[in-house]
Amino acid sequence: MTTPTNPRLRYVYAVCRPFDGVLPEGAAGIAGDPPRLLHHDDLVAVVGSVPAEEFDEGPLRARLEDLDWLADTARGHDAVLAALTTVTSPLPLRLATVCRDDSGVRRLLQEGHDRFVRALDRLDGRVEWGVKVYAEQVADAPAPAPREPVSAGAAGAAGSGRDYLRRRLRERNGREDGMRRADAVARALHERLSGHAEAAALHQPQDPRLAGGAAGVNVLNAAYLVGRDRSEAFVGLVGESSGDGVRVELTGPWAPYSFAGIAEEDPV
Repeated sequence: MTTPTNPRLRYVYAVCRPFDGVLPEGAAGIAGDPPRLLHHDDLVAVVGSVPAEEFDEGPLRARLEDLDWLADTARGHDAVLAALTTVTSPLPLRLATVCRDDSGVRRLLQEGHDRFVRALDRLDGRVEWGVKVYAEQVADAPAPAPREPVSAGAAGAAGSGRDYLRRRLRERNGREDGMRRADAVARALHERLSGHAEAAALHQPQDPRLAGGAAGVNVLNAAYLVGRDRSEAFVGLVGESSGDGVRVELTGPWAPYSFAGIAEEDPV
């Protein structure tokens, strides 16, 4: 028996229940391989075929250090989940969940069956919405250190120094006021949205370098699990919250990435 020159592995995007219809067109999948449905008892795995030279254990460890490769893989993963979310309520699996072959995928479903079923019960009919709150700040213009004017004496230099310090103090006080306003908005908004959602997850504030050039300081980075039938009202609540110096950003609806671990919780 010959070994294939370009062996392929099974990339598992998500687990879901059987559903009518097919995956929407346009979800090209990672490595250009369209995803397919692999049925096993009462569960379905959404899988694709990926090259072993990239996704086998050793190469994958190295690839995960390549930010460009990681971003491309995450985009492909997200595109499949977004398409899947339009037709069912999936349980997203971790990025780069890979099995050797279809038999390995079936073992994954079999061994995790009860955990997957419990999670799907809790996620059925629900989507994730993301909400970020920013304290908007205008970048300070570079302020040169005070220096003595050419034709001014000591009194002029002292006045220039005082003016400089007053300006810097006003700037600092303005930043602190903006942060306090944004923090108050974030706290009130999170409490209101949590009351409307079925679950909430607080993430670390986003690093400004990863915010795509968005102005401001991220003071709230949260995800909310919301019933599809309550999403319109949820969006309305978010829209009421922006104000002077505070920007609120809403994203979604997504597959419930932030709540995939809900399967590990005790059933209620």
